[in-house]
Amino acid sequence: MEFEGRKRIRMHLDIAPLIDIVFLLLIFFMLTANFIMQPGIKITLPQAVTAKPQEEENIIVFITEGNEIYLNDRQISIDELKDALQEKLEAAQKKSVVLKADEKINLGLAVKVMDIAKQAKADGLVIATQIRDKMSGKSLYDKDVDSITSATESNK
Repeated sequence: MEFEGRKRIRMHLDIAPLIDIVFLLLIFFMLTANFIMQPGIKITLPQAVTAKPQEEENIIVFITEGNEIYLNDRQISIDELKDALQEKLEAAQKKSVVLKADEKINLGLAVKVMDIAKQAKADGLVIATQIRDKMSGKSLYDKDVDSITSATESNK
């Protein structure tokens, strides 16, 4: 009398598809994290229907609702702005300045900052706005997270 031996069931887990999914998730989160990072200065950008998306620049001048001026992430006085801008523009490849000003600021201060940027030899001046939907008139993006800025560029 012959007994059949136990048959072993071999289980094989193919991990190649799992690695593909993990790699795609890694790429997704790396790309989206780049768009989420923004300086922590609270401003409300004005809205414009004719605005076009722009790449994020290195030299950014912020003007808050309280008329405080920041150059990138450092608070600066209006008197020190020209020297600091000249220093940053000399080191930058693209000699363009982005102005992100709160919609409630005094227009005179914004014009003064734009004039200082031109005196500091900026080739272009970009005024950041939020993109507004043409049909509904509402902002396409949350005001707290300025994930895509748009701009009106003026050259010399």
